[in-house]
Amino acid sequence: MQRKAFKAAMVIALASTMVGGAAVAAYSEPSDQNDYGYGRDDHGDRNGEIRNVIYLLGDGMGRTHVTAGRDRFYGASGRLNMERLPYVGQVATFAVEKGTNKPALVTDSASSATAWSSGVKTYNAALGVDAYEKRVATLMEQAKAAGFATGNVSTAEITDATPAGEFSHVLLRGCQGPSYSDAACLPKNADGTFEAKPADSTLITPVAEQIARNGTADVILGGGLARFEPDDQKALEAQGYQVLGSFGDAALPAQSAASQKVATKADLDAAKGKKVVGLFNRGNLTVEAAKAGLPAGAPEKSEPTLSDMTTKAIDLLSKKNKKGFFLQIEGAQIDKRSHANDATQTLGEIKAFDDAVAKAVDFAKKDGHTLVIVTADHECAGFNIIEKGTFTNAEAAAPPTNADAGNPANNSSPARTSGNVKDALRSTGPVNGAGSKDPKNFAPATFRTPDDAADVKDGSPEASLWLTYLSGNHTGADVPIFAYGPGGQRFAASQDNTELYGKVYRALFNRAPQR
Repeated sequence: MQRKAFKAAMVIALASTMVGGAAVAAYSEPSDQNDYGYGRDDHGDRNGEIRNVIYLLGDGMGRTHVTAGRDRFYGASGRLNMERLPYVGQVATFAVEKGTNKPALVTDSASSATAWSSGVKTYNAALGVDAYEKRVATLMEQAKAAGFATGNVSTAEITDATPAGEFSHVLLRGCQGPSYSDAACLPKNADGTFEAKPADSTLITPVAEQIARNGTADVILGGGLARFEPDDQKALEAQGYQVLGSFGDAALPAQSAASQKVATKADLDAAKGKKVVGLFNRGNLTVEAAKAGLPAGAPEKSEPTLSDMTTKAIDLLSKKNKKGFFLQIEGAQIDKRSHANDATQTLGEIKAFDDAVAKAVDFAKKDGHTLVIVTADHECAGFNIIEKGTFTNAEAAAPPTNADAGNPANNSSPARTSGNVKDALRSTGPVNGAGSKDPKNFAPATFRTPDDAADVKDGSPEASLWLTYLSGNHTGADVPIFAYGPGGQRFAASQDNTELYGKVYRALFNRAPQR
């Protein structure tokens, strides 16, 4: 396909990796020029030609996740790398109920991935199909068919919802592999029975099998080795992939940690193939804070960081093909550790994701023809910053009072005139400090920031950053989006997640999507 002045190379990174350690350095930021070396009015547009798109997605990363990461690592007046990008907007994320167009106000990662990958609303748990179970094409499939190099990187299992949304089609996101089951792959009817198997058998084919055989992504980096089997490695190698590590022993009826060999950072560093698959853990990759606490010989220490995988993926893809590349990068553990209400790990994963953003933008700045997009699929867990010294409803004996002493007409019903005091049984001190051994503790986690005095410690009442969670589930809040490079101004808007598909499509193909 002939492309004119709007060629595409877009990078979108999902935020979900993490960085550990209690000490926080103060990161300074020049007032007129940021760390990438471009001035405040330099949007990376040059002559407007796009050859590459890098799409970075911080899974579960809401606006407060970004703010908390900034406060923790750079201070209140600082900014994360993603916040330094010139174009800023917001994205609505709702899904729809199955078989209808009725909004489901809180999305999961699967329906959200389908929205930006294929431009359609679908039901929660669906990947690469619409609300009526009809298969829809993805951006990565379309980019590959048009001759672009393609890559998919994640700190989750590579078969998980966000990466899978670009190169698979299943009725249920749990249909990941290594084997098929009705429970994992078939939706249920209202009476609890399983739906009939669809005519398109791909829709109930485990994601791992699809990835290994469809050739949609040239570079595949992440976790999830346990989802794959030796015949998957054989299928990949038959297509010319360099497979790092080993998917196991074909003579065995089932694979285990003993029979499979995870790839390592050293393997990744040495990889030179035009097509590369590297799976660095049998499950999700290890969060950075947990990795830092492991002994030197622990196998998890050999895993690459999201920044490592980002740098290598860009290097491999940019050398593969003069036409350009489309690369998706997910920081998955932001979401997973928010589900767990672990603020220490959540903050670390935000930092690790933001470090990967810096690698992508550094390439884009040097290249001059790369569009970088940074966003999220949804907000997770109602992550919030509360005032130092205060407490949440979860810690209280009752909700706040609701009487207006100056104007009783404003009083709420039922009336609450007292009771909003901390419950000692529900709040036993900062969860990363005095209350750290209480599994039922609802108190906030507290963290020092670069603005605090040098002797202030994490987990102390004196720390200035107090973080809480509303729940262990997703919320319906809009998420931020940041962009850099030619075409980036299109994302500086309030938009629906399905609109991202059309905007990225235009960047890649210089025309509107064809339905």
